Amino acid sequence: MRLKILTSTSVIALLLGASNAFAGMDEAKAFLDTEIKDQSALDRAAQEAEMQWFIDAAKPFAGMDIKVVSETITTHEYESKTLAKAFTDITGIKITHDLIGEGDVIEKLQTQMQSGENIYDAYVNDSDLIGTHWRYQQARSLTDWMANEGKDVTNPGLDLADFIGSKFTTAPDGKLYQLPDQQFANLYWFRYDWFNDEKNKADFKAKYGYDLGVPVNWSAYEDIAAFFTGRDINGQKVYGHMDYGKKDPSLGWRFTDAWLSMAGNGDKGLPNGLPVDEWGIKVNDKSQPVGSCVARGGDTNGPASVYSIVKYLDWLKAYAPPEAQGMTFSESGPVPAQGAIAQQIFWYTAFTADMVKPGLPVMNEDGTPKWRMAPSPHGVYWKDGMKLGYQDVGSWTILKSTPEDRAKAAWLYAQFVTSKTVDTKKSHVGLTFVRQSTLDHKSFTDRAPQLGGLIEFYRSPARVQWSPTGTNVPDYPKLAQLWWQAIGDASSGAKTAQEAMDSLCAEQEKVMERLERAGIQGDIGPKMAEEHDLAYWNAEAVKAGNLAPQLKIENEKEKPITVNYDELVKSWSK
Repeated sequence: MRLKILTSTSVIALLLGASNAFAGMDEAKAFLDTEIKDQSALDRAAQEAEMQWFIDAAKPFAGMDIKVVSETITTHEYESKTLAKAFTDITGIKITHDLIGEGDVIEKLQTQMQSGENIYDAYVNDSDLIGTHWRYQQARSLTDWMANEGKDVTNPGLDLADFIGSKFTTAPDGKLYQLPDQQFANLYWFRYDWFNDEKNKADFKAKYGYDLGVPVNWSAYEDIAAFFTGRDINGQKVYGHMDYGKKDPSLGWRFTDAWLSMAGNGDKGLPNGLPVDEWGIKVNDKSQPVGSCVARGGDTNGPASVYSIVKYLDWLKAYAPPEAQGMTFSESGPVPAQGAIAQQIFWYTAFTADMVKPGLPVMNEDGTPKWRMAPSPHGVYWKDGMKLGYQDVGSWTILKSTPEDRAKAAWLYAQFVTSKTVDTKKSHVGLTFVRQSTLDHKSFTDRAPQLGGLIEFYRSPARVQWSPTGTNVPDYPKLAQLWWQAIGDASSGAKTAQEAMDSLCAEQEKVMERLERAGIQGDIGPKMAEEHDLAYWNAEAVKAGNLAPQLKIENEKEKPITVNYDELVKSWSK
């Protein structure tokens, strides 16, 4: 019997070791040879040194099965299909990288936070949850983790200073809670060929009295939208604007992704306005949310916010294809590539890879695009020093409910897919940049002409004005879901813009009041302010040297301003 037990145990040991028997530097070299090649910020010797560190650090966890999850975008598909396998081959840690919808990622995360059950060992979730993670304290502080329990599995070559979005994943306590994995911005998109057409330029100048170019403000964007809508270009009727309006959860992203900031909602401040952010949520000097409505010093239903919704509705109705009003985010995304849209004020750079495919109506035969992307125009309430748009930063998050050994193995994978060895190649696949060393890589200088201004923007000083949702939002999952319902009512005509935003801020405050009563977020949770009128809170803001909530500007159609795209790009390199 004892012989049988020993034999069985030996077999089991052999079987467990079989999956990682061949893990090591040979597998790493094969990966570098076939997949990475010269697309890395590190030279070959440094790549091999980094791979050797991963091999050594992973030894205690070889044979483990680790589960991680992210939303389904090109970058994460590459990680799931290619990098997860490479990591397993090199380290012996088996990685299952699930791809699900963004909303499903949040749902799984919430369930794990509420139940304590370890559903996934790590999540790539938006840094929009930074205020949530900081206040609930259910995500590991990566700053503390790297200095203590996770020190032995933290890559000495991680180089946090190289991550361009780390300020977005840092809480008011100064600690890093999430590690950026991919990020993309929403920018202005336009038909560069049409804007440089001599007849279009002459007709526009004759009609409006100024040059056709990249709009600096919403007033110019509106003129350009009107000019192109219904115009015949090469025998095709075109439109001056594109958007979407179906009452659907994706409508919420359209607005929580910083639409109000473009109009001038909130206060000055980068990466987010303080004390009032672009959602209109105000915090006190202890970072406690004190209100969302103007009555409590917030700005969700203030003049700048309402103006932003009115413009969205007006432009969608007047200048976009009629079917846009019934479209969702995913349905509207491919439309500009079909060749009948002149410009789009709110376009995610995550669409770049799909927009540069050969044979599309918006591509030239030489592989260069007929379009460009540029900084977004701002609304009449916007002031210098404010953020100007949104950046999505999907970031690695490890919850405290994940056992330490599993957290360590998952942390190794998170560092592997964001490592300097891997990141440049990954960025060529997904075009979602997180490292400055990748942006500076010669391969992207060479590729820039094929990417329509993406590289120029990310290398420009303008980049800092684009940021994710900030730390003022105390519970992103609960609050974000309110937006599409409220604004959907305005989009459908059931409510006016003012009524919709009044409803939204009231619903946000109900959530904050519940959090305050429950006390679940301790001394950094909501502490609601007393109510006063707009004039009172505006006077208080001015007295403190702030802006929000601003008073209504009677003439919201300001002087239109445009800039030549090529001159703009040149100015960035000076």
